[in-house]
Amino acid sequence: MSKAVNARIDKLLSSMGYGSRREIGGLAQAGRIILDGEKVNDVTRRITVTAELPRRMTVGGEQLDPVAGLVILLNKPAGVTCSHSDAGPLVYDLLPTRWRRRDPAISTVGRLDKETSGLLLLTDDGEFLHRVTSPKRKVSKTYRATLSRPLNGDEVELFASGTLMLKGETKPLDPAVLKVVSPTEAYLTITEGRYHQVRRMFAACGNHVEALHRERLGQLHLPEDLIAGAWRQLAGEERQLIFL
Repeated sequence: MSKAVNARIDKLLSSMGYGSRREIGGLAQAGRIILDGEKVNDVTRRITVTAELPRRMTVGGEQLDPVAGLVILLNKPAGVTCSHSDAGPLVYDLLPTRWRRRDPAISTVGRLDKETSGLLLLTDDGEFLHRVTSPKRKVSKTYRATLSRPLNGDEVELFASGTLMLKGETKPLDPAVLKVVSPTEAYLTITEGRYHQVRRMFAACGNHVEALHRERLGQLHLPEDLIAGAWRQLAGEERQLIFL
């Protein structure tokens, strides 16, 4: 959180998805809310809300969820959709159920299409979301692409030229960096976020992306030990890596 605020306990916990204010009152009456080692009896009491609060409070025997201003780093599996309402598995299904009731709501920072896996951020911080996704920031995004057929050999120069035009568009793409790993695998770094951009770039070269995995956002790398479907909270200093 950027600064400390004061809030009623029942209003705070309700906004974090723990239940209605009446339900929060019931948790307190049952001795299920503990602050600084003592049971909370008056949920209308106002407390200072800081980033350290989760270390001081438990609800139902579990540490309090991260307070507002959280950023979550998720290793998105393929086959999961970045949506609140589409059919099928959603990225929000991978988070604690009550997080769907948080206010402000948690949203993805940009989107990965259903079949793309890898680094995905989610946040309830609108200012942070805007900073990352703003075209003016030109935050770089690096993907590992597995292709259905060998590269032609001219893709490195073509992608870097700033002249490649995608089908149905009138503005050429910004220069992008392609690092070839093998005839059918490469890393591509882009600074734009056009619709299905990476897949369409290779399609423009007569190729097809069979698998796509985002590995880096700015200088923030997807941790090797974060398995598909797993997530963790992103620390403040890690967030700054995105803009490097």
